[in-house]
Amino acid sequence: MSHTDWLLTQSERGNAQTVLDDRHEGDVAWSTGNVVRPLIHGATYFAELHERLLETREGDLVYFTDWQGDADQRLTDEPGSEVVEVLGSADERGVDVRGLIWRSHTELFNFNAEQNRLLGKQLQSRGAEALLDMRVRTGGSHHQKLVVIRYRGRPERDIAYIGGIDLCHSRRDDARHLGDPQALSMAPEYGDTPAWHDVQAAITGPAVYDAETVFRERWLDPTPLSRRPIHRLQDRLRGLDTNPDPLGEQAPPPPSPEGATHTVQLLRTYPNLRHGRDYPFARGGERSVARGYSKAIARARNLIYIEDQYLWGHEVGEVLTDALRTNPDLHVMAVLPLFTDQASFLARAPQMLGRARAIQNMRDAAPGRVAIYGPENHAGTPVYVHAKVCVMDDLWTTVGSDNFNRRSWTHDSELSAVVVDTSADDHSPYARRLRLTLAAEHLDRDVDTTQVDTVQPDSLLETMADCIDAPDFFAAFEESADRLDEWHANGQRGLRPPGRLRRQVVPEPSRWLRVAGHAPFRLLHDPDGRPAPLRRARDI
Repeated sequence: MSHTDWLLTQSERGNAQTVLDDRHEGDVAWSTGNVVRPLIHGATYFAELHERLLETREGDLVYFTDWQGDADQRLTDEPGSEVVEVLGSADERGVDVRGLIWRSHTELFNFNAEQNRLLGKQLQSRGAEALLDMRVRTGGSHHQKLVVIRYRGRPERDIAYIGGIDLCHSRRDDARHLGDPQALSMAPEYGDTPAWHDVQAAITGPAVYDAETVFRERWLDPTPLSRRPIHRLQDRLRGLDTNPDPLGEQAPPPPSPEGATHTVQLLRTYPNLRHGRDYPFARGGERSVARGYSKAIARARNLIYIEDQYLWGHEVGEVLTDALRTNPDLHVMAVLPLFTDQASFLARAPQMLGRARAIQNMRDAAPGRVAIYGPENHAGTPVYVHAKVCVMDDLWTTVGSDNFNRRSWTHDSELSAVVVDTSADDHSPYARRLRLTLAAEHLDRDVDTTQVDTVQPDSLLETMADCIDAPDFFAAFEESADRLDEWHANGQRGLRPPGRLRRQVVPEPSRWLRVAGHAPFRLLHDPDGRPAPLRRARDI
């Protein structure tokens, strides 16, 4: 068995227009010789990003995409580390700073149009070319979270960041999960400074070139940034730049770091835009996220470990349910938010309906082999899980922007970095270290979760020895959650037991909820971005 058997080939990607794989030979759709470091927690990612941006100088480039951005978000505790200040000053010293920020829907629906517009405007006033991009399907978004930094004359320093973390409020939390001082308003269960769990992947090596290619394809799209006349009028009145400047020639792929053993495949979602508006680099859309997950799930035999914001819907749930039916030794474990991010009926009821459908089908198909948990901090406050991480059989691992739902698999733009590590024959050390490091935090084991790449493997494996095999791992989470749930049920008497996981209770939706929640779930929360023939055939 080759580790790359888990990956999509170029033909399996199903996108003849993209240039993403042009430099790869034959049907290969991945880059070898990389080093990938998972950065667990927004504070860890922001601190490193801050250092890397300060390191840039004239002739370097910084390209980024963002779903949500706040100009005043600090990357560290220090004044002067605000996103607009760090990126703006980089451009002022000769760095080519360019960004594609989703234009966003109105704040009336808990979106971020004003803050995204402010970030773009303030960066433009500093000389950076940060554009508001609304080239999306109706009701859709640009959900990719990407930063690429390339250092002219220092290609060994080139780096790309891909994952779930936007350059905005509430993301700068750490392992204590006390929340970001610059907090968003969320459902009351999360308090004034919501605790936030997230992961970003730091990539060095030739795959940085691939990440830059993702940005360049979007940047070079000749389609207007918005087709709505009101948007064009507003931008003209505000003096906003709406015309992307030409890009220079792309530098060759950076060299492989010494001892690099990580193979990286970038998976994406782009919708079918319809009405002749398709992306020139993805006619009819691209669904390599859905295809990559589906191929890997079909190969999994022991364990699928998920950390995700959502996990809902019949079609995505069916992929997991079918795998559980086919493979009697397969276990599925997921860490999800205990509560939705907003408490309104239109936010909470449809989402819980979608989650209940997916989870109950899995539990019915594999009793005793499906476990769903939600984390809390040591004060008992729920932690909002925003991570988009999946580890299968300690071989295939992804960190990205995409969630386990149809919206992410078909409708919004998404970007995910899949990694297989060839330094061991029977597993991927990268995958195992990431899974065990995440588990150590949830179980309150003494492991430094902020630096997965620097954790000594022997120390990590010793601390987490009871979690290496799938049945033992399943039992360790189950026992920890049972103890914590019992402590809560008994009125929190005595010392709080170690561990942060609570069992997810997914009640059977009432008939009223099924009826009232169905339409908003299908239309607002989990729309379908596939071409009509694929929808009818239930194909990706």
